[in-house]
Amino acid sequence: MITLHELDTPALLLDLDAMERNLTKMARFFAAGTTRLRPHYKNHKSPALARRQLNAGAIGMTCATLGEAEAMVSNGITDILISSELAGDRKIGRFVDLTCQADVKAIVDNPKAVATLAAAGRAKGHRLSVLVDVNVGQNRTGAKPGAPVLELARQVLEEGLVFRGLMGYEGHVAHQVEGPDKESAYDLAMGTLMKCRCLLAENGIPVEIVSTGGTGTYHLTPRFPAITEFQAGSYLLMDTDYVATCKDFEPALSVLATVISKTEGERVVVDAGLKSIACEHGLPVLKAHQGLRLRRLNAEHGIIDMLDSSIPIEVGHTLEICVHYSDATVNLHTRMYGIRNGKVEEVLQLQR
Repeated sequence: MITLHELDTPALLLDLDAMERNLTKMARFFAAGTTRLRPHYKNHKSPALARRQLNAGAIGMTCATLGEAEAMVSNGITDILISSELAGDRKIGRFVDLTCQADVKAIVDNPKAVATLAAAGRAKGHRLSVLVDVNVGQNRTGAKPGAPVLELARQVLEEGLVFRGLMGYEGHVAHQVEGPDKESAYDLAMGTLMKCRCLLAENGIPVEIVSTGGTGTYHLTPRFPAITEFQAGSYLLMDTDYVATCKDFEPALSVLATVISKTEGERVVVDAGLKSIACEHGLPVLKAHQGLRLRRLNAEHGIIDMLDSSIPIEVGHTLEICVHYSDATVNLHTRMYGIRNGKVEEVLQLQR
């Protein structure tokens, strides 16, 4: 095995011990209740890690995009929910083809999408499975609760699609700090989804699946036993942004960079910038170096202030930068190095 410092940089590192503790903790939580885990592939984009999540008890995977779903099916993972709406003839054609190979479910939030999917399915002689996406307060996608959800579910059935259930993503709650306000916001969001479930049942439409969730609200799911599956993603790799409000899981991701320039007593520059580490949610911090502070990221460079000029750091040395936003950082790489005891134990190939 090669050592950490033999890697070419910038390199995306995964602390295997921390990742495995996160994996086990979330798996045990959902194994003990009625809700099952359907992790989000977008967090790690690693088929090997998805397989570990399934082996630990997950019922299937959530994918943010059609391309991710195709990557899952190509790797033999066949129970998939695509959690973003699909539009456009080419994407819908690809989706229909994919559903002929695996149990891949789409979500819908408007009548045109229902009609388009149904027509595409009929053209291939295949009935497509869909969930109705409900806006539970995030105000991004989702049909308005109440009558619009009922009408959309009725249209799904009338058009010949297979109605599988409801999805509601409480993303606006996930990053709130713990406390009564977060619990109230969660109850309001999930209460809205449960009312829609009851409305459909009262009108003779059974709801097989109720899919919700993000890492920051996982512990609140027992408040609503009718939730059948939970879409946690960030818990596996975690990042320094999410861990500020969800302290149950450990940050396991960093980027290894090499010092390429030093101005004595003032700053050092590393070879990791915006093309290798994301900063949309805030500036990352250095791992295990109190006397150094990342000031800014350029395209190819990280500018680091030396707060302590006595730190023995020179050109050629390597530094680890904690990942502040895992989803976007992983998306910048094609591989991730699994590290244990300072050595590369495995190389995880990433598929978008």
